[in-house]
Amino acid sequence: MLVGLLAVLLSAGVAPGSAIADSGKGRPTSFRVEEASIADLQTAILRRQVTVTEIVTGYLARIKAYNGTCVDEPQGILGPVSAIPDAGQINALMTLNLRPARRLAWGFDARKARSMTDSVDDAGSMPDALDVAAAQDAYFKRTGRLVGPMHGVVFSVKDMLDTVDLRTTSGADADYANDRPPHDATVVKRVRDAGGIILAKANMGEYASGSRSAFGGTMCNPYATDRDVGGSSGGSASSVATNMVTCSLGEEGGPSIRMPSRLNNVVGLSQSQGLNSRFGSLNGEGLSDRQGGICKTAIDVAKVLDVTAGYDPADELTTWSIGRKPATYVPSASRNKSKPLQGMRIGVVREYMNKSLFTEADVQSIDIVDRAVADLRRLGATIVDPGAEGALMQDCIDKYAPVTRNSLFVRQLPNLFPTGTDQIRTLLDMLFRPVNVANGPTIRNFGPGGGATGETKYKMNRYLLARGDANIKTLTDLVNKSRFYTDNFVNNRFRDVRATLVSADIATTYDMSGRTFDRSTIQQIVSQCMALMNLDALTYPTGNIPPALIKAPVEPDKNDRSHQAWNLLGQQGFPAISVPAGFTTHVYDRVHDPVQPEGRLVGPIPARLPVGIDFLGMPFDERTIVKIASAYEQATQHREPPPGFGPVPKS
Repeated sequence: MLVGLLAVLLSAGVAPGSAIADSGKGRPTSFRVEEASIADLQTAILRRQVTVTEIVTGYLARIKAYNGTCVDEPQGILGPVSAIPDAGQINALMTLNLRPARRLAWGFDARKARSMTDSVDDAGSMPDALDVAAAQDAYFKRTGRLVGPMHGVVFSVKDMLDTVDLRTTSGADADYANDRPPHDATVVKRVRDAGGIILAKANMGEYASGSRSAFGGTMCNPYATDRDVGGSSGGSASSVATNMVTCSLGEEGGPSIRMPSRLNNVVGLSQSQGLNSRFGSLNGEGLSDRQGGICKTAIDVAKVLDVTAGYDPADELTTWSIGRKPATYVPSASRNKSKPLQGMRIGVVREYMNKSLFTEADVQSIDIVDRAVADLRRLGATIVDPGAEGALMQDCIDKYAPVTRNSLFVRQLPNLFPTGTDQIRTLLDMLFRPVNVANGPTIRNFGPGGGATGETKYKMNRYLLARGDANIKTLTDLVNKSRFYTDNFVNNRFRDVRATLVSADIATTYDMSGRTFDRSTIQQIVSQCMALMNLDALTYPTGNIPPALIKAPVEPDKNDRSHQAWNLLGQQGFPAISVPAGFTTHVYDRVHDPVQPEGRLVGPIPARLPVGIDFLGMPFDERTIVKIASAYEQATQHREPPPGFGPVPKS
């Protein structure tokens, strides 16, 4: 276990568990961790302006100051909650990588312990974050070299991803015999092997849904603590946004890397399906699941991908990455400083930005991304834009959806294929004489898919069998040996976790064939459309709806616009990166109404909340979208830290 870390410790002459920097007080340093990039950290280390121990203690001081409970919970962590405006806390991190004595010296309570099942927690094989920091400092002092590309870089890790030294329960309050899994998730191991320091497990929406967990509690948005943090990777994104860590490892099946990145004004990359391994993730080894980096800059996200990407025998989907990984995902500096995107062709997905299809709640995000499109043009990109109410993809979809989706298309539009007709002839006619079909496939919704059964039960039981816990061996055990939070589950952003798991546990068959075909057809059509238009990337708002009030009614998915983020293409394996695009001046909130079950929209309400822009590329072309994202980010500088979470006064 943790072989790479132990090798560093031993080579540096540091005994695991030795009492180094327990109090966090060392020599004075002017270096601040706030807004520091990977390059900033490592440059300061190389210039001997700061030690890794000082970096870790700097982040710990911020965690101590800002990671408290951010909602009112009069009946405790499992009971109903209510929001607190300007709480000054965000509850982003649920478990800290500190041995018991160090945790107590810092004043963190037992709930933040590395393990609930190992109260002693002094195994030499499990160095904590300060052990690893001390070892890196000793190694650098002796050799003048960094241990690897992530030397001194401090991470939080979504609790869905296994960490051999830290409790891992996917946010649940579950009675594992050993709450530490027997191995690291592959992406975690690769980060550690590169020198990354795992400081904490990030709070998460329990079992990858929502913004609340039974063990970690409710998360809050640092830009407005009475608003939503953005879904199950919310703890990952908000811990980066508030400078509690340098970067984080998140996960998404839908938009749960990019949506919280958008709502927390940071950068999140959902890489191509099959580029990063899914191994070691409870409920995270499904067809759409991806594990990826969240940082404050596109360059830092690319550096994380450099060390995590590639084939893993434990995940069969990563065979798709073989031969497709470049030497680095970090783009080279552009020779044309004023026009760094010269030669790039970027298509604007107006189907996601058509104000006539949506509501006033969408308008300001669309306007902000419209301004971003103008910025991209100024940076030299050729913009392919069908106009405000146009449709970038529709003509192409009309031509290729009938033949590519065939049986799914026929099922979607039975009126075009009366019983007894020659369906093949009709499909061929549509290929050679495309026509716009009412209620047919669009880039917002390709129509009913082939479906899937048993995926959740299969992948959770697969994970539990691999974990080999003596007490929780199946999904049934997990339901029966856990405590769940309770609240009002009617039309708000919390969900009845127990009921969801019980429903999933009923399945007795596992059939992904329909969904696999559905995914393949959408990827094929969109790839063909991008190729025909010679597009390097697509762009659109990461999501149209700003952060909602905690426990607000769920925004209706009007004209297939999700209340979360534009996630259909990402679920089909396309890489997408979300970058800060600016801030709202006002929002429209959905509030409960006894007459209207969906709630009603009120506003405008003054609110300065983050907006994100997505850049989506062809599968395994992350380098291109990182180049676009980085050029846009550096030219516009929309990343601003949350104003209520500034530097911690020195004691």
